[in-house]
Amino acid sequence: QVQLVESGGGLVQPGGSLRLSCAASASIFSRWAMAWYRQAPGKQRELVASITSGGSTKYADSVKGRFTIARDNAEHTVRLQMNSLKPDDTAVYYCNAGGYYSDRADYPSNYWGQGTQVAVSS
Repeated sequence: QVQLVESGGGLVQPGGSLRLSCAASASIFSRWAMAWYRQAPGKQRELVASITSGGSTKYADSVKGRFTIARDNAEHTVRLQMNSLKPDDTAVYYCNAGGYYSDRADYPSNYWGQGTQVAVSS
């Protein structure tokens, strides 16, 4: 059973920063691709960033240069550093484990965290 627990969401002003963390229970974490998705009200869930087991990263165009995904295999944790936040970044952010990510496609697995709310507002 894979369990994913997100933390770090909250309310921040435009231009501010937040760091999200996702702690995974699986001992095979180091061999899995990890990703962050988000879903804003009335919109479909979208990929924000992914990182493969080898450390290759992929970002949505809307967050390139502002967000950074990183993994710590020793702690079974993936983090998302979010800088220069905008109101459009407001969403529930979800962690996903074990999906497949390439330059042309992303295929999340069925392993999702419970989500953490990020609100960007003045």
